Parts: sequence; C-alpha cells; structure tokens
Amino acid sequence: MSVLSYIATALVAYLLGSIPTGFLVAKARGVDIRTVGSGNIGATNAFRVLGKGFGIFVLLMDAFKGWVAVIIAASVVEQLLPGAPLGYLRLTAGVAAILGHNFTCWLNFKGGKGIATSAGVLIALVPTALAIILAIFIILFVTTRYVSIGSIGAAFSLPFATWFTTRDVGLTAVMSAIGALAILKHRKNIQRLLNGTENRIQFKKKEATP
Repeated sequence: MSVLSYIATALVAYLLGSIPTGFLVAKARGVDIRTVGSGNIGATNAFRVLGKGFGIFVLLMDAFKGWVAVIIAASVVEQLLPGAPLGYLRLTAGVAAILGHNFTCWLNFKGGKGIATSAGVLIALVPTALAIILAIFIILFVTTRYVSIGSIGAAFSLPFATWFTTRDVGLTAVMSAIGALAILKHRKNIQRLLNGTENRIQFKKKEATP
C-alpha cells in the first residue's frame, strides 16, 4: 500500500501544481502571457504584463497550490491509503507540485520557474529556512533590481538554510534538488545576465514637489 500512497500523492500534487494560474488569469484578460514579456507564465511576468494586482494574485495562488499539495493532499492520501509516513508523503507532494508547475501537462509541459510554488512548499516544510532565503532574496533584489538574481541566490542558499535550521540530511537533500531545479529553470536568465540583456526592475521615484 505504501507504494500506491506515494504514487497517488505524487499524481494529486502534480495536478495541483500543474494549474497554470498565470496563463489562466492572462487568458481571462485576453492575453496569451506566453507571447509577451519574458514569455513565462509565472508571477514575475504577470506583474510585468498584467500589473501589480494581477501579479500579486498569481503569486499567491501559485504559492497556495504548493502549500495545499503538501499539507492537504498528502494528508488526505495518507488517510485514504495508509502505509507510508506522512512526512515522506509531504516531501513527495512538495517535489511533485513544483514539477507540475514547471512542466505543466496543460501547456505541453512548459511552465514557470517554480519560485512561488516552491515558496508555498517551503512554508509547509521548512518555514524557518524559507524566512532566511526570503531575506537573501530581498537583499539581492533590492541591491541589484534583478528578480532573477534574487531568485537564484535564494535557491542556492536553500540547502544551507535547511541544514542550518533542521540538521536533517534527507530534508536537506530534497531541498538541494529543489534549489538546483530552480537554478536550472533560470538558465536563460543567467545567459541574459551574462549578456547584459536581463530585464531590471525600475523602482518609481517620487516626483519632486515644487
């Protein structure tokens, strides 16, 4: 039964993660988000293309589906198909939800970079480590104005933050894989950074009063 539990958890979590929030929100606005901005369906491009309000909505929904996969989906499967430890089912759900977002079956297995969905998973699994890498993201983003640099730095720091806060070898190994996948999904951003063509966020300055 334990094998079936893992398979069911992975399937349900993948399908939850595969919901292409950014694509659906943009489509409702008459826009194919894959053809504008960076072409990515994630929250950053939603901010750029649809505006702050819709961007925040996409960010929260992408994070929420990761959290739901870990906390709710894994628990439901554990109740219906007992036999596997809940902790391992939650790890399985977290990885599957991120893979679902990154390689959604609804868009020919082309999805986002998984940062927001990963954040939802990390809230459920390693909230203290998430707080550490979130601080790293904010520092890098504010100082460079590149979302990609903040995301890559946070992803690289994830396994170290996990080990520092949990001392759990298995959990750290899974977080290492999640971090490596996030960096891999940013390979085009890395190339643009090297070429000097990456999009930089411009902070609006207050107009001087006469």
